[in-house]
Amino acid sequence: MIIIFASAVEWLYNLYIMEEFFIQNSEIFLKLIIAVGFGLLIGAERLLVKEAAGMKTHALVSLGAAIFVIISEMISVKYSDIIGFDPSRIASQIIVGIGFLGAGSIIIRDSRLIGLTTAGGLWVTAGIGMASGFGFYGLAFISTILVLFILIVVNIFEKPIRKISGEEVIDQSKV
Repeated sequence: MIIIFASAVEWLYNLYIMEEFFIQNSEIFLKLIIAVGFGLLIGAERLLVKEAAGMKTHALVSLGAAIFVIISEMISVKYSDIIGFDPSRIASQIIVGIGFLGAGSIIIRDSRLIGLTTAGGLWVTAGIGMASGFGFYGLAFISTILVLFILIVVNIFEKPIRKISGEEVIDQSKV
């Protein structure tokens, strides 16, 4: 009986900690979810007109851009008291460098452009890495959950839209 009570108390404590996390990061959640939502809408339209970059790619790019903006805001607050120190210079070079890496993952195969989601994923993952590196763990955690949502759940919704637009659905496991 004591073990059950202790487990219940621990579960309630963990629930309280998660609630505090969500409350403390509610503005970040809102910004990131809005960015993902708008990216998804734009990507759905692109799918309907048979463009290469779809829902996942647009959602990842929108999320990545939001992450970089939030990082910039957090950096300016965190390091405002250090004269002559500009961590945003390092961050901007990461963004440029990862762009080249992403560009290398985009290829044309059988008259189809592939690798855009991978490029978007690399770019947003760089943002998550930057957030972690600057110690913005809440931002990194929330962003990671949203990226996984985009790559896994949105994929389920994207396939029927591709069929409606008449586009052939590619099995990503064979690419």
